[in-house]
Amino acid sequence: MRNNAYRKAIIDNQEDLKGKIVLDVGAGTGILSVYCAQVGAKKVYAVEASETYNIALETAKENGFQNVIEVIHKRVEDLTSADIPEKVDAIVSEWMGFYLLHEAMLDSVIVARDRFLKEDGLIFPESAAIYSSPCSIPSMFSDWDDVSGVKMQSFGKLLRSEACKKPLTELIDPENLLCEPEVVSWIDLREVTQEDLNEITFRHVAVSTKVAAYEGICLWFSCTFPFPRGPVNAEPTILSTAPEEPSTHWKQTLIVLPDSIGMEEGSPMCYDLVMKRSQENNRRYQLEVTMLDAEEVEHPEFCSCFMTKCILVKAVLEKYEQGDGDVAAE
Repeated sequence: MRNNAYRKAIIDNQEDLKGKIVLDVGAGTGILSVYCAQVGAKKVYAVEASETYNIALETAKENGFQNVIEVIHKRVEDLTSADIPEKVDAIVSEWMGFYLLHEAMLDSVIVARDRFLKEDGLIFPESAAIYSSPCSIPSMFSDWDDVSGVKMQSFGKLLRSEACKKPLTELIDPENLLCEPEVVSWIDLREVTQEDLNEITFRHVAVSTKVAAYEGICLWFSCTFPFPRGPVNAEPTILSTAPEEPSTHWKQTLIVLPDSIGMEEGSPMCYDLVMKRSQENNRRYQLEVTMLDAEEVEHPEFCSCFMTKCILVKAVLEKYEQGDGDVAAE
């Protein structure tokens, strides 16, 4: 799925890549570099720090692009003008990690952008968003009620105690999401700095849309590629790791709660989420969740939860809006 998304985005933007210079950050096996060469890029610098660079060399040769793709066995941070003596027209990179940032290479893309990208250059992808939603996690709770006729909730509790120390990476059924997701953070790759990524904070006042068990918080991300030139109605390619989309190796990230909490339709669920860069390894992040009392936090204006204050505020706002409509009609 992810290769197809990159291939489509590159083909859709081929008019802006023909005869151009491209930098592939973290080229890996060289697939993205070949996509760029296939649409007519004049030169592709494929930068790969690991020993995988040998595969990129073979991939370029196997596809007949050894004179277009130059594989550079270095970290992007260590590149000099001797390695890349010119500004590039586009950067391509599959830099994303789990829940977008964990074990990601976004810092390297930022370095490449600041040092080598032309002012009007393209970035594939050009933006990304992290999403959050409360969820049920049967694999940590109800699945242990009956294992082939045997109750094993004590074992399930042991699993949860371990899962509470480290988020899970697994696929979740979209039916297990308890509400519409909220955007935790939206990142513009043209503007974001490394400092912007040191800590991301988010408060979610969610409202359950169903009777369900509140057992965790689900995180995923999407990436948007540049708008293609051409028809007015052309849409950019989007790579999404949402539960309802085809699965990827990123899956979803699940933060497991210690206990299952029964929710009615309209029940509020409030928490603070902090994504903090690790001091030991700047490519790793630590997740911190603080559960909040719904009575003590401010709710959105049009909150649909069943708390009295939200019902009253919603009624007043709807009456006010209707009044504006009546005045306008007169």
